[in-house]
Amino acid sequence: MNEHNTDVRSKPKPNVGGGAKTVSSGQAKAKPQQDAKEKPQAKRKLRRRWVRLLLGLLRALLVPVLCVIAVVVGLWLGYAYIGGREGSDIWEWDTWKHLFDLVFAN
Repeated sequence: MNEHNTDVRSKPKPNVGGGAKTVSSGQAKAKPQQDAKEKPQAKRKLRRRWVRLLLGLLRALLVPVLCVIAVVVGLWLGYAYIGGREGSDIWEWDTWKHLFDLVFAN
């Protein structure tokens, strides 16, 4: 094998061009500019938090709402097309009472 240094980590480059230091992002920003940017950023963060909470709530409710829609559509299709009855009868209490009596009759 070679006897060269096999360290693949990047080494910091020496500062060659005068006395100015290189500044990484966010280290030394001017204070007046930072204060001016804080207020819109705070409003934006509050708005983002509100939107994030709303989207989380919608995601949490998506599956139960889709399940309820699937049950209603399935009831309507089964009762109207397979059973040959009026589709709006699925909303009547007598229909459910009759179904309960059929299923649990002795």
